[in-house]
Amino acid sequence: MSSAKQEVAAEALSPGGGCEAREAVDAAIRRRFATRSFTNHPISKQTITDILDVARFAPSGANIQPWHVYVVAGAKKEDISRTLLLAHEEARDQHSSEYRYYASPLPEPYSSRRDQFGRLFYGSLGVQRSDMTARARQTSKNYRFFGAPVGLIIAIDRRLQVGSWLDLGMFIQNVMIAAGARGLQTCPQETFSKYHAVLRTLLPIPPEEMVVCGMSVGFAEDESASAGSLMPKAAVAEFAQFFGFDNCSD
Repeated sequence: MSSAKQEVAAEALSPGGGCEAREAVDAAIRRRFATRSFTNHPISKQTITDILDVARFAPSGANIQPWHVYVVAGAKKEDISRTLLLAHEEARDQHSSEYRYYASPLPEPYSSRRDQFGRLFYGSLGVQRSDMTARARQTSKNYRFFGAPVGLIIAIDRRLQVGSWLDLGMFIQNVMIAAGARGLQTCPQETFSKYHAVLRTLLPIPPEEMVVCGMSVGFAEDESASAGSLMPKAAVAEFAQFFGFDNCSD
């Protein structure tokens, strides 16, 4: 590393060095929240383009960049919503995703975390987990993009392997963080993958692409909710182990 680059790196890591930039990034990550209620305030095509223009710098193995994104708004988004809602209401058992999201059975501690999510999420809505009708009604809100003005349908080439899904996840995270830096919120939605066959009739998704998820993008209706996640996160000590460091406190 050149002397000039070393000086820049040292400044960024020193106390106070690069503090504003670091705090801005940290704040965007901490404030990310899976918003399920958006305002209808419009978002320009340029804003979404700018978000994707930043997100494309996500790392990917051998720089293959496996992501494909279909951006919908206006009448096209409404058409997709109407069609998906009809499928959800009349034929939901006839549709399924092309990949399995959760392991079955789901081992611990992940099973308990998922149960906790269900209790907290449906409890906050006043919905009993055993009330399948109410749960289906809540799920249907996904297909309205929770009222957001912009929706993304995200796909990956099915000929790729699991490593490329890791790359795709980093790209999706970049999209959410870049949106947050612009005062927007997002909700990544795996449930769109269930209706991939329907989406193919509405968007030019080629056979070799697999629908991975959707994402709603917009301004959160409840700004207080966007200040942080309602879901508890495991402390660093629960998932990380450190080796080879000295006893210094930094």
